[in-house]
Amino acid sequence: MELSLGEMLMIVLAIVVLFGPDKIPEIARGLGQGVRKMRGAMEDIKTDIMKETDNPVSEIKKEIDKIRDAAKDFNPLVDVEKTIGEDSSVQNLLEDPTHEGPVSR
Repeated sequence: MELSLGEMLMIVLAIVVLFGPDKIPEIARGLGQGVRKMRGAMEDIKTDIMKETDNPVSEIKKEIDKIRDAAKDFNPLVDVEKTIGEDSSVQNLLEDPTHEGPVSR
């Protein structure tokens, strides 16, 4: 919304006529305070929006870090070694020097 110079002069003239020259400083202070409050509210809204849009990204990063940490601790060979240790037939095959393992024909 843009006001031309003529429109602004008409508004000032209307304020002077309606309220008188004594009330103009009070009106100007009130308008200034109102504008400051509106700007502060706009900044608060911008800050809230930025926080809300940033949170999902940080939550996703946290989940990725959790998965990465779990993958570091995962070792499938431990399960295989446990199974070999528990199964005596597999242990016997590993110790048998004549066993050649599976042979394709």
